[in-house]
Amino acid sequence: MAALNNQVEFHDQLPLMEEKLGGDGLIRELCKGFQLLMDVDKGVITFDSLKNNASVLGLEDLSDDDMLSMLREGDCDGDGALNQMEFCVLMFRLSPDLMDQSEVLLEDALEQEMKNSYQ
Repeated sequence: MAALNNQVEFHDQLPLMEEKLGGDGLIRELCKGFQLLMDVDKGVITFDSLKNNASVLGLEDLSDDDMLSMLREGDCDGDGALNQMEFCVLMFRLSPDLMDQSEVLLEDALEQEMKNSYQ
């Protein structure tokens, strides 16, 4: 992510991560990212926790409005915060390449789940 003329340019690294880590590895890494951004006491990402921890993930150039927009975009249950599932879904939605690959990832995850259930 880089700032250009007060605009944030997003470099989508998720497809590369998925290629190197596989679907399960990518989800584990997204969960680690969630842990870094969440409010430890509440167990969700709030505006304050996002603002306080954004620099950990290189998001320090995001404006307050951008952070609020990100929270609103991912907040499916309307509580004003992101739980882990909402965060992971948002990260996939923000990655156009991964959205294109999501069907393949889902099939891989279902296949792995089927293998695990037969063991």
